[in-house]
Amino acid sequence: MNWTEIIITVDAAQLDAAGDIAHMTVPYGIYIEDYRTLHAEIRTIAHVDLIDEALLSKDSSKGLIHVYISPEEAPAEAVAFLSERYTAENIKHEIASKICKNEDWENNWKAYFKPIPIGKRLLIRPVWEDVVNPEGRIVFSIEPGHAFGNGGHESTSLCLEAMEPYVGQDSTVLDIGCGSGILSVAALLLGAKSAVGVDIDKLAVKTARENGRLNGFEEPRYTVFNGNLADRVTGRFDIVVFNIVADVIIQFCKDVQKYLNPGGVFIASGIIDLREDDVLAAFEEYGFNVIKRHELNGWVCFETMAVL
Repeated sequence: MNWTEIIITVDAAQLDAAGDIAHMTVPYGIYIEDYRTLHAEIRTIAHVDLIDEALLSKDSSKGLIHVYISPEEAPAEAVAFLSERYTAENIKHEIASKICKNEDWENNWKAYFKPIPIGKRLLIRPVWEDVVNPEGRIVFSIEPGHAFGNGGHESTSLCLEAMEPYVGQDSTVLDIGCGSGILSVAALLLGAKSAVGVDIDKLAVKTARENGRLNGFEEPRYTVFNGNLADRVTGRFDIVVFNIVADVIIQFCKDVQKYLNPGGVFIASGIIDLREDDVLAAFEEYGFNVIKRHELNGWVCFETMAVL
């Protein structure tokens, strides 16, 4: 089946906010062309004559966001949603689209996904890469498929690092918007007793289950549901992780406590720094104290606990 590639052009100054909105259209990753710091980085890392001319000619005043939509996900609706949200947020934009064969983008990015050390104990390895692990880390083998989350994105990395100290052999984990299952499977590899993942996208659920099996985890220790937020989840958990976008985190804050054990931790990531105050206001409104704040390249992650 052919997919649709949506290309959004915005002013560079609004690229972060525009990317945050674009993330709301799909549960997997988006691709952003950001050239704002290109020339400064070139000056520090290489001689200009070694850099490709096509790259040097990029317009640093503009940014491009690429979103890939499968046929069953109604590309026209995604375009309409994006245009409406950008207009509401006063983000000047141009939207174009083209047909993109599944295999064209599914395989091209693999050349850039290499093993990634995360935190103190994990090494995330794509299945097509050989393991080189001199530090003796726990190896997490992953086939990302189309589902968002391979550990390389700042929000995912921050979430993994924040979660690691809390995971023990008796820990139970709930991963909302699990995507490829990277957070929930990582928790199991770190020793968690059990984990539950939930995602609204059926393809993400399939990928998460496959990544669980790839690393030796199936039901009942690892369960993945297809659903909206936690509407099919029952019980309480020691750790709830949520790596999506600010608007969805804010929406979910009112329900988090009913899924947390007393003394449990709620880890929220996927927040761009421009939305930090909005998320903090939701934490306060629904009774959460921030234990620790993490930030990387404009992305923010919070460790929180319910006020007793």
